[in-house]
Amino acid sequence: MEIDIKHNIVAAITMHTQKVEGGVPIFYVKDKEELVKVATYIAKATLGMVHDLDNGTYIVVKH
Repeated sequence: MEIDIKHNIVAAITMHTQKVEGGVPIFYVKDKEELVKVATYIAKATLGMVHDLDNGTYIVVKH
């Protein structure tokens, strides 16, 4: 069985439009409050977990 990390990452949520690119949905937000809110909603909707990358970016991962 082959495992590819992009199949486990559901979304990226970031305040930095220049830093995040890739093959998953990316949600751009304006501030930390919106970052937390959007990440939480996406995680609840997808039954995923939120991970803070400590650079103004969160990812939602389905484990």
